[in-house]
Amino acid sequence: MARILITGCSTGIGRAAAIELTKRGHEVVATARRPETLADLDVAQALALDVDDDTSVAAAIGDAGQLDALVNNAGFGVTGPVERVPVSEGKRIFETNFFGALRMIQAVLPDWRARGSGTVVNVSSVAGRVGAPLDGLYSATKFALEAVSEALHYEVGHFGIRVRIVEPGEFETGFSANTVRHGLDTPPYDELDREWGAARAKLIGGGDAPGPEAVAVTIADAVEYDGPRLRWPVGSDADLVLGARASMDDEAFERAMRDVLGVEW
Repeated sequence: MARILITGCSTGIGRAAAIELTKRGHEVVATARRPETLADLDVAQALALDVDDDTSVAAAIGDAGQLDALVNNAGFGVTGPVERVPVSEGKRIFETNFFGALRMIQAVLPDWRARGSGTVVNVSSVAGRVGAPLDGLYSATKFALEAVSEALHYEVGHFGIRVRIVEPGEFETGFSANTVRHGLDTPPYDELDREWGAARAKLIGGGDAPGPEAVAVTIADAVEYDGPRLRWPVGSDADLVLGARASMDDEAFERAMRDVLGVEW
């Protein structure tokens, strides 16, 4: 049994992961900016945590007690063409999606390094491996998280600390409700928004996106796995896109994706 702190548990993947890990017998410390959203979760401990704030991070880590694993899940989306997303929005999404995870990692590592054990699970995305139209700023945060995670894997494996990157495809998590849109309601990018929306639907087979439970299972598997595996894709669309990306050069990958998804822009 491990004691595991998860960020961003109010909805979606974080909430599902808290439920899954608790079902497996682990002690879960569920956190959210608004702790009242955690009232119905049956977990070992629920705490207020704003990953954007150094004081809040220090307080939560202090209150959580000795941890065996950290799941960095807190984040939000910004969508829009690179031309039109304000720089201020880029800074805001990096503050949560990237620097928030970095704050949490830096808060737990000294104790774990001295102890010689611990597991960091960073929830990235397929968007952290492949940049998609209109997701440039969100992808940038996940590319950055992937880079830090890979470097961290090499740095702290020496001390017995494991690092995992979970890479979900398209799942219905409530995430889109918090996504901020910029520059998509007027020409010229409104046309791309419509075309890319249809393409994304094709990636998941034309039906509704699955719920977050499969991602939660993968997170739990990543926490419990004792081997050195770094990356953990989740979803048939993740397997398709990442498999194609790994086997092709840039031009061949673009041609294949345009053909499969019917993107003409």
